Amino acid sequence: MGDKELAGKEEFGGDKKVPLHSPLAKIERRFIDANVPRMPRWIESYHLTLLTIPWSAGLVIFGCLAGRFSLHWLWASSFMLVMQWFTDSFDGSLGKYRNAGLRRWGFYMDHFLDYIFMPCIFVGYCFIVSEPISVYLLLTIGFIYSAMMVNAFLAFGATNRFRITYLGAGPTEIRLYFILINTALIFAGPRFLEVALPYALVVFAVALAIIVCQSHKEIWAIDMEEKKRGNRAPEK
Repeated sequence: MGDKELAGKEEFGGDKKVPLHSPLAKIERRFIDANVPRMPRWIESYHLTLLTIPWSAGLVIFGCLAGRFSLHWLWASSFMLVMQWFTDSFDGSLGKYRNAGLRRWGFYMDHFLDYIFMPCIFVGYCFIVSEPISVYLLLTIGFIYSAMMVNAFLAFGATNRFRITYLGAGPTEIRLYFILINTALIFAGPRFLEVALPYALVVFAVALAIIVCQSHKEIWAIDMEEKKRGNRAPEK
């Protein structure tokens, strides 16, 4: 049997996320369910997915403008965060509502572009801070955040359960945090970010350690359960 036939027969769980446990999850779900039927017919789910590309470019462009001219350009960066929330929240639900049939493509492209989008936030901030050490800290935090996303994908590969909320926060809350950071930067200036970065690095590092530890325990338990049942696959 070829790879394509196998892919068609295997149960795919990427479009069935683990229920979200975050402060805004229920409100967001009600909003999406109420408005999916109102989407114009000419808008397709893949249109919404691919719009993350211009939103990502906007973060870098407006971050550059904020660093060179005025921090008020960060209002535009915050608008990019809002628009990416909107398109990212509705693309999967719209595809299911209209039976678009892009379960695997949607999972792949949606989360690949999420992986592109989030580091662009940190790249935009690199234009704002003045101290070289702050740039290094920003890039390190961006690397740690990327590692959190990689953990989610690897955990999905090991468990076939896709989780996008960790430590009581999901993508919506994360975007909101960055909007609040943008607002603070506009009113307090870049020094606020430069002072906060070392503490943010510690917080992100500790959060990554906790998340990886949780994933490790869950996957280990699954392996041990399979071993007890005698269903362990032969080791390579």
